Amino acid sequence: MIKENMNKRKLQATKTKRKIFEAASQLVEEHGIENVSVDSIVEAAGVSKGAFYVHYESKDALIAALVNAYTNIADMDYKSFLISLSDRQSSLDILLLFAERISDFIEFNIGLENMRVLYKAHITKTIDTTSAMDYNRELYKIFVEILEKGVRGGELREDIPVESLAKHLVLAIRGIVFEWCIRYPDFDFKEQIRDHFKILLYGLKR
Repeated sequence: MIKENMNKRKLQATKTKRKIFEAASQLVEEHGIENVSVDSIVEAAGVSKGAFYVHYESKDALIAALVNAYTNIADMDYKSFLISLSDRQSSLDILLLFAERISDFIEFNIGLENMRVLYKAHITKTIDTTSAMDYNRELYKIFVEILEKGVRGGELREDIPVESLAKHLVLAIRGIVFEWCIRYPDFDFKEQIRDHFKILLYGLKR
């Protein structure tokens, strides 16, 4: 009986945590991170504020969990997109299409205001954004995979390690996202990604 009660409590705790997370995710999607409070989250989730703090020590801790989830969703989207492309396409074309896909996901799935908050968190370290910054995340691995294909096929220069090239391509995307954050609305994000990558990829051609 004691074990059964413990299992029920664990199950209820898991459900409560999931309700809080899902409510926060929905509110952030609708209103942006900075416009969502703990009060609004617990109201939407139908739980007490005490229950919130049992599972998350602060709003920032919950946002860190959301950042991790969005990072995983983004990387899964990128992997699926890469699989959908034809092997007959050149690596340079694939890199350009992939960069455009990233720009679409950032603009339409994450959004300008949330990217501004994320960049602020990167700088101030108020929120743990390690998952988005980690060099071991799938985003970097996908770039490495595409670059290796280009090197093997004789399309791309081979005097620079592909791991280094991958980091520089992601660095370029982050820089363009920053420009978008500070220059919106006078900045076409996807167009700038496309133009910048054309310049970068020209320098990578063998």
